[in-house]
Amino acid sequence: MAEPVTRRRRGTRLESAIFDAVWAELADNGYARLTMEGVAARARTGKQVLYRRWPSRLALVLAAMRERSGSVLDRAPDTGCLRDDAASLLRSMAGRQRELGAEVVRGLLLDAADLDPASFSRMSELWGTVIERAAERGEIGTAPVPPHVVDAVSDLLRYRMVVSAEQVTDDVIDHLVDDIFLPLIRAHAG
Repeated sequence: MAEPVTRRRRGTRLESAIFDAVWAELADNGYARLTMEGVAARARTGKQVLYRRWPSRLALVLAAMRERSGSVLDRAPDTGCLRDDAASLLRSMAGRQRELGAEVVRGLLLDAADLDPASFSRMSELWGTVIERAAERGEIGTAPVPPHVVDAVSDLLRYRMVVSAEQVTDDVIDHLVDDIFLPLIRAHAG
């Protein structure tokens, strides 16, 4: 009896199988032990197929994250209030931590040195949008806010996610916004 002919998967079918394999590998092995070979084997494809699309496991996992729940960078909150916008943005970041788990987040952040530096500027641009809207509404002044001030609260949240085994709670986010972000932005924006 002849072997059944299997059709080569392409496009979204193949990509879906690969992303499913990424999530299964993360669940079974964690980020530290996730390999392109393991994902390829689970997706029943060759690792060269993965490397043609994604140059590293970091790029592959980030693509799987964006496919599953979008990108935090795609959602500039606009609640009508700077405090709520900042809290919403930080909650999105923390929500990603809860979705992925602390071990995966730590691994991603440790590998982040391999990312294109433009990836980090996108978060700064998002914060810039939030700050500009607040200035347009008259909540803060219009003086330019230095980039290191704009990035400070995201950097602190990332630090908490990397060094703390605990999930970032709403209380932590409220303290970051009320005690750090708002005083810094108001001091610099006027």
